[in-house]
Amino acid sequence: MNISFLISAAFLPLLSFFLSKKRQFAVVLFTQLVVAFYTVVTAVGALGLFDTGLVNNGSSSVAIDPLSFLFIAAINLVCVLTTVYSKGYLAPYMEKKNRSELAIHGAALVWLQVSMILVVTLREGFAFLAAWEAMTLASFVLVMFEAEKHETFKVGISYLIQMHVGFFLILAGFVVAYVKTGIFGFDGLSSYFATNNGIPVFLLFFLGFGLKAGFVPLHTWLPNAHPAAPSHVSGAMSGIMIKMGIYGLLRVLFAMHSQYLEVGMILLAVSLLTGVWGVVSAIVQKDLKKVLAYSSIENIGIIGIGLGLGFIGLHIQYPQLSLLAFAGAVLHIVNHSLFKPMLFMGAGSVYTATHTRNMNDLGGLIKKMPHTSLLFIVGAMAICALPPFNGFISELLIYVGMFDSLVGQSLRETILLITSSMILALIGGLAVFAFSKAVGIAFLGAPRKPIDHVKEVSRWMLVPQYVLLAGILAIGLFPSIAVKLILPVVAQFPQVNTSTELLQPILNTTSSITWISLAFVGFIAVIFFFRKKMQQDVIITEGPTWGCGYSAVNATQQYTSTSYADSLISISKPLVKVTKDFEPLEKTDFFPHATSFKTGSNDVFEEMVTVHPTNRLLKIIRKAAILQTGHVQHYVLYALLFIVAILVLTYFKLI
Repeated sequence: MNISFLISAAFLPLLSFFLSKKRQFAVVLFTQLVVAFYTVVTAVGALGLFDTGLVNNGSSSVAIDPLSFLFIAAINLVCVLTTVYSKGYLAPYMEKKNRSELAIHGAALVWLQVSMILVVTLREGFAFLAAWEAMTLASFVLVMFEAEKHETFKVGISYLIQMHVGFFLILAGFVVAYVKTGIFGFDGLSSYFATNNGIPVFLLFFLGFGLKAGFVPLHTWLPNAHPAAPSHVSGAMSGIMIKMGIYGLLRVLFAMHSQYLEVGMILLAVSLLTGVWGVVSAIVQKDLKKVLAYSSIENIGIIGIGLGLGFIGLHIQYPQLSLLAFAGAVLHIVNHSLFKPMLFMGAGSVYTATHTRNMNDLGGLIKKMPHTSLLFIVGAMAICALPPFNGFISELLIYVGMFDSLVGQSLRETILLITSSMILALIGGLAVFAFSKAVGIAFLGAPRKPIDHVKEVSRWMLVPQYVLLAGILAIGLFPSIAVKLILPVVAQFPQVNTSTELLQPILNTTSSITWISLAFVGFIAVIFFFRKKMQQDVIITEGPTWGCGYSAVNATQQYTSTSYADSLISISKPLVKVTKDFEPLEKTDFFPHATSFKTGSNDVFEEMVTVHPTNRLLKIIRKAAILQTGHVQHYVLYALLFIVAILVLTYFKLI
């Protein structure tokens, strides 16, 4: 793959600065399509899947393997579709933003795509880190699209700082391996892990890449960045950019030779916490995009659970567990890259039509926005792992791996597997809770605010979602094909056995799922056919939502986002911190004044990891500000004192 070509293509959207606003989109989309075609065809040629006539001759540091190919395909698909979606989403901003601002945004979309492709193809340390930094800066520019808003500016700076903390942790991991092996980059990790205790370096990489992926408690940037960013940017970031953290982690895991139990237990423990914390936090949110942001954390946890169980399977030498857990984790990476962008696009469509993301102000949208409602409901079912959609398949693989491994295990391992399966089931159940709330509050029931002005969004915003829907259905209905396609990636894990005898039972199961799912879809189609036939001569009338016999019912008596989650909040207070903002009424207020009542939620980990340490640092900085007197003579004195201190330390050989 020719790096020079990709970098040159990344600068092509700069022509947008000299074009009209309407033509800028065409330049950005054309560039992304060229990059997508070139990289996919080159990757196919490099892997020898077809005779393309292209070879991997751009740089010795570039290497394309099945994992790279998987991510290249996902990156291009998500980036192109989110850009197509942006055509409709950004229409209201065409008057608000000037030509330069829109050109910068379009260029950043291309830079994000190109930088992520470079991240998954570069192995040499400096080149990889340069691409990683470019990806961070491109996503930072995209998040800051509405930087004129104070909250967006604050979130963008916090995101940039946290990403650079992760950058230095990754750099530290490469440096430690370089000192021992003399190789700076991923290629040196295998040699390092073969001859050294790998846990400290693994933890450095896990923290660095985990910050990008959103593992708890490293997730604090994610729930704030997604609501601040435009919805097509949120779709790209959640759908594929946070997976760059998973990609980097996989590269490290591929190099492991031993200590599988320690690595597996670290991954499993953190991922179980991540999954539970993410979905519980999603339930208590009233901002539709924050629900989806915390749900992304939950799904990162599910991917991590599969990886952790896979390495535990390597330790206990149970190949069926390793194969199915790794396969489930890899397939869930693909699945999440399909249904999460679609859900963020759905949330963006709701915001475009209603100008709010607060679910307490929504309701009844299914009648006004039937396409958006259908797509969001399907995406919600997929992310809840309900058949016949793709999320069901990846989680099924992990479940089957755990249940098949229970026979013949020791008590300790049996307890571990049963506990893991129970927590994974809990995560799945709570996900249904979270998305039944999101769908029910936002799309069903009676409108809580007037929605006469609401109408369906444009085709530019709907077509990309239907493309993603096709991918969701393809994997859900034909899972055996999907499993076979990801096997080359699974085979890259150390000591994993992908033999036919191990794989055949799950292929038989997935083939059965195909026939059952197709029969189910056919049954539903028949029901709708006869329903339509029976109702073709019937006059269908519409009325308000039934109030269970109570004729005075109105929209204010429906569940709100907060009341829907009240039962969970009452039993999970250690995990979630719900805030209430109101001015209480006194008993003597016979004629009470106007007041308000608001609820919200605070992320406990965010307060512990970022808010409290930042506040302490600010206090120290304010105290140090006393040195800023504004007098030149004082600043000269500081310089002289510093020189004297250096001389004293040098004299006593302390430096």
